[in-house]
Amino acid sequence: MTLTADLTVPELICLPAPDAGAPPAAAQIVGVGTAVTGTAYSQRELLDLFRIEDPKVRSVFLNSAIAQRHVTLPPRGEDGAFLPEPQGDLLRKHRRVAVDMACRAVRRALADAGAGLTDVEYLCCVTSTGFLTPGLTALVIRELGIDPSCHRVDVVGMGCNAGLNALNATSAWAKANPGRLAVMVCAEACSAAYVMDSSMRTAVVNSLFGDGSAAIAVRAPEGVDAGPAGSLRILGFRSILITSALDAMRYDWDDEQHKFSFFLDPQIPYVVGAHAEQVVGELLAGAGLRRRDIGHWLVHSGGKKVIDAVRVNLGLTRHDVRHTTGVLRDYGNLSSGSFLFSYERLLRERVVAPGDFGVLMTMGPGSTIETALVQW
Repeated sequence: MTLTADLTVPELICLPAPDAGAPPAAAQIVGVGTAVTGTAYSQRELLDLFRIEDPKVRSVFLNSAIAQRHVTLPPRGEDGAFLPEPQGDLLRKHRRVAVDMACRAVRRALADAGAGLTDVEYLCCVTSTGFLTPGLTALVIRELGIDPSCHRVDVVGMGCNAGLNALNATSAWAKANPGRLAVMVCAEACSAAYVMDSSMRTAVVNSLFGDGSAAIAVRAPEGVDAGPAGSLRILGFRSILITSALDAMRYDWDDEQHKFSFFLDPQIPYVVGAHAEQVVGELLAGAGLRRRDIGHWLVHSGGKKVIDAVRVNLGLTRHDVRHTTGVLRDYGNLSSGSFLFSYERLLRERVVAPGDFGVLMTMGPGSTIETALVQW
């Protein structure tokens, strides 16, 4: 018997080797959600409720370009007047209001992303309106039932610019962990950070801020996945710390009032405006872009004069900052999460096209300007 064997080598299917030098995919914002406290008050209503009759203070409130704000009012005494809130009461208010708003915003962001609480593997919480230990991340994880092994970061005390500082950290984690979901939430109970006296210093602050929270879900695509349609790619960040204006925005202890008190220098709009062009120019130059290439501008709703200073120095139109001014009008300054309220409004317009570039900008204590370049 003769045995034969077929020694023909089968044709091999050659797959391209993975490109070890290919950069990881950019992190993407895949969901957004916002939340506020229950009741909105007009500026005139707040003046009347607090029985403020000083014409100069009333003028500050009524010329702020703010129509209404969501605030959490103090308890009332027997005569109907608001009772004083010592610092301990304000900290308890901060915890109650911030946790409630944060949880609602996170749920909405996850629903927008088509994800659930069990998908969250990283949580970053941002606040400047109160100090808590353990921080908001621990409280939100317990309240929502998020996996307690979730990675977490608390960004506390950085002020109105902190949303972009936190987004930088959150997007970096997502980029390093493709396919895994990160959530960032800004929760600012500004009603828990105020001082009432007869000075113009506190009048400006008390006329400006409102309670609000904004959350986003962030994920970097895995493999060849391009991510969901309409998601926002985070391309890069640029910031500047204006050390010559370090004390121009402060939240420090008031010995007379026995509370923390926020201070805003009247020159802040001009300081921010004068440096906006530099930091935006550096952000765009890193990507080979110019201002005319940017289709969408989402700027922190820091106040009428701040917005005008940024708009003029960057050569923007009123239409470019329509959502910034709209959020200021309807909510006041929401601190770290303001720019995400503008982002949510932009998405609802349905005017964004694939490939459009955008710039996110926040400003706060330091004095600081934070920016991010994004693309749909």
